[in-house]
Amino acid sequence: MALHRMERVNELLKREIGALLLRFAGEERFDAAAVTVTHVETSPNLREAQVHVSLRADEDVREDILRSLRKRRSDFQRHIARNMTLKYTPRLHFRQDDSLLKGHRVLNLLAELDEEQAAREATAGTETDAENEATP
Repeated sequence: MALHRMERVNELLKREIGALLLRFAGEERFDAAAVTVTHVETSPNLREAQVHVSLRADEDVREDILRSLRKRRSDFQRHIARNMTLKYTPRLHFRQDDSLLKGHRVLNLLAELDEEQAAREATAGTETDAENEATP
């Protein structure tokens, strides 16, 4: 039962923080579309929450966005305290989540392998056709 409750709290925090990102992004100098809240891990006592965000931007811009999120942490917490009914309002800790970037790299590698395989098959097919035409 407690595990199910924690999952619900994590999902509610994820949605609430995602909505807040859109609101606060206009005030900061970053594109809200470049930030995705991938998941939230709340401690069992509801005092701390790790907010994992995926950032689609250059490395230096990522650091600026993370710095901005950390700077606005108290605003996020204040909004959560007003809009969500929890025993405690968790202290938010923003962490960069590289899993989407890693997944994107893997997909790109797989696409390259598929292209190479298709090119090999096309080359092999052309050589076979040329051999068939040469033999009477």
